[in-house]
Amino acid sequence: MSKKDIFQKILKKPASVSVEEVARVLEDDSLNEPLFEIANEVRNLYLGKDVYLRGIIEFSNYCRNDCLYCGIRSSNSKVSRYRMSVDEILNTAKFIAENGCGTVVLQSGEDPFYNDEMIAEIVHRIKKLDVAVTLSIGERSFKEYKTWREAGADRYLMRHETADEELYKQVHPADDFNIRKRHLEMLKQLDYEVGTGCIVGLPHQDDLSLAKDILFTYEFDSDMVGIGPFIPHPDTPLGKEKPGSLMKTLKVIALTRLFLPDSNIPATTALGTIDPRGRQLALNCGANVIMPNFTPVSYRPRFTLYPNKVCIFESDVQCGDLRDSIRDLIETAGYKAVESQGFRRRVYENSSRRI
Repeated sequence: MSKKDIFQKILKKPASVSVEEVARVLEDDSLNEPLFEIANEVRNLYLGKDVYLRGIIEFSNYCRNDCLYCGIRSSNSKVSRYRMSVDEILNTAKFIAENGCGTVVLQSGEDPFYNDEMIAEIVHRIKKLDVAVTLSIGERSFKEYKTWREAGADRYLMRHETADEELYKQVHPADDFNIRKRHLEMLKQLDYEVGTGCIVGLPHQDDLSLAKDILFTYEFDSDMVGIGPFIPHPDTPLGKEKPGSLMKTLKVIALTRLFLPDSNIPATTALGTIDPRGRQLALNCGANVIMPNFTPVSYRPRFTLYPNKVCIFESDVQCGDLRDSIRDLIETAGYKAVESQGFRRRVYENSSRRI
């Protein structure tokens, strides 16, 4: 069997692929070119050339958690904290809808100030704009998840960060990976489209650990998978560690596309932060979503999960030329921006062969 045969095995019999086999692909850079090529083919076969747009509102940088890698961790006293009002959030959501994004993503630290009723009201009013709503606000109660689903929330993004339980404990000392999994299962039970995802390049992470991440997203059947490189923040305990690699992140994206041919995979902002062409490269390795940042400029510099975060559309959002800027970025990579709400198509479900 040639080394490249593993790609066909993933496509045709993904459940039979071992974590060691995935790790070997991650280790072997001689497979990079054929891996990226087949991931791009799979993405085009199942999803075409469309790139979905998700407009992000980072509405609060308060967080009750103290994750070792995160710039808005609760113990970071250097952060200038903010909370957007309901009206500010709604006005920004309206602007997102007017600029051709089919989804509004509400993102924050884990901030209980916004209770179940507040979030439900925001979701209900945004849904009147004829857009999908994604929540990315951390671990909350089943009752809250249910309330927001009933208010109209379509998706919930909760990255698992790492499926390596020991590593998870190292970077989240007060948390437990099994609790994270239970929250993801709750969301699936409530019929959200559920997003997971990992950080590539965490200290003490190896290829076997990353292979666990890829298999976790497959076994969970993630509707969305957000994959980005680790970028050390100077005001955190991991501030002096080395960043994650662009190439390794692209390989994780490409392998995830092979395991999940019809799931939505963003070309993340973090990729654009470590390399000016990071997002375009991700689109050519299997990604199919771009997430422009619409957070008002008075707040945006304060949502610093990691330093030097590139906001590729910052000037364009202010100037109202967003559609042209998105089109330029996406067309440069050979794709086209679409205004669809971009739900998972589940193209291969009723077929005995995925490709």
